[in-house]
Amino acid sequence: MPKVAIIGSRGYPSYYGGFETLIRHLAPYLADEGWDAVVYSRRGATVEEEASGRRDKGSIVSILTPGIESRSISTLSYGLSSVLHAAFKRPDVALVLNVANGFWLPILKLSRVPTVVNVDGIEWEREKWGRLAKAVFKFGARFTARFADVIVSDSEEIAARWRRDFGRESEFLPYGGTVSADNDPVPGLAPGTYILYVARFVPENSTETFFDAVSILAERRQVVIVGSTGYGGELDDRAAALSASHDNVEWLGHLRDDKKLFALWSNAGAYFHGHSVGGTNPALVQAMACGAPTVARDTVYNREVLGDGGAVFTAPDPQEIARALDALMEDPNLRQRLTMAVRDRQSEAYTWEGVCSGYASVLRSAIRQRRG
Repeated sequence: MPKVAIIGSRGYPSYYGGFETLIRHLAPYLADEGWDAVVYSRRGATVEEEASGRRDKGSIVSILTPGIESRSISTLSYGLSSVLHAAFKRPDVALVLNVANGFWLPILKLSRVPTVVNVDGIEWEREKWGRLAKAVFKFGARFTARFADVIVSDSEEIAARWRRDFGRESEFLPYGGTVSADNDPVPGLAPGTYILYVARFVPENSTETFFDAVSILAERRQVVIVGSTGYGGELDDRAAALSASHDNVEWLGHLRDDKKLFALWSNAGAYFHGHSVGGTNPALVQAMACGAPTVARDTVYNREVLGDGGAVFTAPDPQEIARALDALMEDPNLRQRLTMAVRDRQSEAYTWEGVCSGYASVLRSAIRQRRG
């Protein structure tokens, strides 16, 4: 029975971000396919009552390792402790998430543990990081290019960047979406009457720009904001202020209730997706599975996922965003066309079954290559 160590997420099960969404689907899939999945976790970041042990054929084991809970060094510190433990236990293969953990790949290589690395987005171009953090991510990417056995990119555009910048080919494995049959409206929010924003509050997700647009829209539109910085601060304060000063604005903070989140997407009149850096965004794919009519920031990544006809694309300008969302709210025929388009695209290209089976195949291949 093969054993995989999963390093770099907050753990299993966790509801923090994209990597955690992936692991909530991938770990049970691998276990049911006969794998023993060891997921390295952070204390307090997982929902222990939802954790699984034995599955039909394999198992999921969550192992807590120490680290420093800090925005700047948490990934590095938890990654190091996880890698050291995995190197000692010597699993058949390691799935490593985030190029910041590329610094620790030589440790796994010395222990003859093959590595599959999901490189995520282009972290060193994210506005939320300072100069030092950007340099760390860039050097981590170089270590990843040098020492990873297999690289996974979650979009074709990210794969092209790694080919051009680092001379490495990668496996394309995006994110999937969950189609939910139970999408009853959230109490107090009538279907089709509100604009929805779901994102972590960081500059590259157009958070401040969207908040400026909310100030324009709030007099005539109901707006629901889901998300937070995760650490508090100015953007959380601004979301709270918008909600307090406008009866039409509701800030729900970070939601770990998938049922409620899916219902919000399924019944929104318009969803704004402002992500500008990264590849395939898991929140966008899930919004597509829910049929959310979308106004998206015009980027190569969003066009790749949505397709040219899957959304209204707009510049990162508050007036333009407000105008596009207003127009979509006023056009039920366009909303219906966009809903059908994104549901079809998600079901064809972004399913969890396809993503998880792809990871299983890549992990097996990495084991065979090392043994060969």
